[in-house]
Amino acid sequence: MPMLNFRVASPAHVVDLNRVAGLAYINEEAGHIAIGAMTRQRDIETSDLVARRLPLLAAAIRLVGHRQTRNRGTIGGSLAHLDPSAELPAVAVAFDAEIQVRNQDGGRSLRMADFAKGPLTTALTSDELITELRFRPWSEGHGHAFVEFARRHGDFAVASAATLILISNGRVENISLTLGGVGPVPIRVLAAEKILRNAEPTLARIAEAANCCANLEALQDPLYPAWYRQKLAVTLTRRALEKALPR
Repeated sequence: MPMLNFRVASPAHVVDLNRVAGLAYINEEAGHIAIGAMTRQRDIETSDLVARRLPLLAAAIRLVGHRQTRNRGTIGGSLAHLDPSAELPAVAVAFDAEIQVRNQDGGRSLRMADFAKGPLTTALTSDELITELRFRPWSEGHGHAFVEFARRHGDFAVASAATLILISNGRVENISLTLGGVGPVPIRVLAAEKILRNAEPTLARIAEAANCCANLEALQDPLYPAWYRQKLAVTLTRRALEKALPR
């Protein structure tokens, strides 16, 4: 619907999925949390299962639009629209989520890294739709944070940072660092992850990891030049790490 409103897309037919009850659910299955594509964002926001097992998703979804839009917006809709600044695609990249898609001949599974092709562009073919997202929860006790910069609450973020971190014996056992709004699709900052993995997360090392974001190829528009998004990427990455570690 946003693409129709902006005259970006002009499909010959629009199919309403609102009454397909089988596409709306939040279930814990073997090793992952399965969320149906038509699950309302507000249902995810108020889910005890999501809050307990996927706290990063719970934190990020509260920043999506306003409560009125979350009452109607779906997680599958956000992924299919794939706005570079949207929070839910960034979370999906952070978790390396699996996207289940189907057409009349059958289904297939796509990793989020392969699903996101570019701004407003996914790997879906013209006869496919998203049916489910699968998130693999991190171990209990992991740290998480989602931070963003937007001109007003509810606006699309200029840039955002999503962090998952697991500490063992004072060292980083596992880490995920993702930036939204900086590139054409959410970016896993692997160079920053490498600096922190298996190391003690000191303030100096956090600063070194965050500075990796200064050289990322960034989006540019009349309001926010590339260098501004690069600076935001450094600052938000540092803030996300500092917020996640105490958790």
